Amino acid sequence: MSSATTSKPTFDVHYRTIDLVTITTLGVAFGVIFWGWGKLYEPLSGLAVFSYPPSSALLGGVWLSAGVVGGLIIRKPGAAFATEFVAAAVSTFIVGGTQWGFSVFASGFWQGLGAELIFLAFFYRRWGVVAAALSGALAGALESFYEWHAYIPDYSFGAKLAHLGFFVLSGVVVAGVGGFFLVRALAGAGVLDAFAAGREQVAEV
Repeated sequence: MSSATTSKPTFDVHYRTIDLVTITTLGVAFGVIFWGWGKLYEPLSGLAVFSYPPSSALLGGVWLSAGVVGGLIIRKPGAAFATEFVAAAVSTFIVGGTQWGFSVFASGFWQGLGAELIFLAFFYRRWGVVAAALSGALAGALESFYEWHAYIPDYSFGAKLAHLGFFVLSGVVVAGVGGFFLVRALAGAGVLDAFAAGREQVAEV
């Protein structure tokens, strides 16, 4: 006679109200940042340091940050994707929008998916700087692949590969490592006490 056993998920799939509120709050905050960064993008990308066009992808890491930060804080399936997508939506609907119009939704989808897949690959158990860096890297890679067709179809294959490399680098440094230390700073300030990220910080002190 066999006995039935109930297996429990290895990660928490239940969202609390504070999780949903935090995703929304982060999405709005990052959406405003994304919108502002979009206004700065064209003058910055025109600087001499970016005279090699694919290198302007180094500026892309800012747009990848919401998913990484949301994932590191909420630590539940879908959080990284949702935070990034909400941020993209907010940046689209702010007065004046962005120069990329509704294509920002597609960018938010691919960026959020990239960030989410890394946390999924670690079964939502790893939240260190390596996981954050890889999350930013894959978000950058998927966004670059999208831009190959949406924004830079006339680039040579070599230039597209360079664009990919620059985007991944920016994702690692700005969204990944930068996002990790941003979460650490927020936890140290005591604003994440309701989350594991905040409690871990307290435990280390």
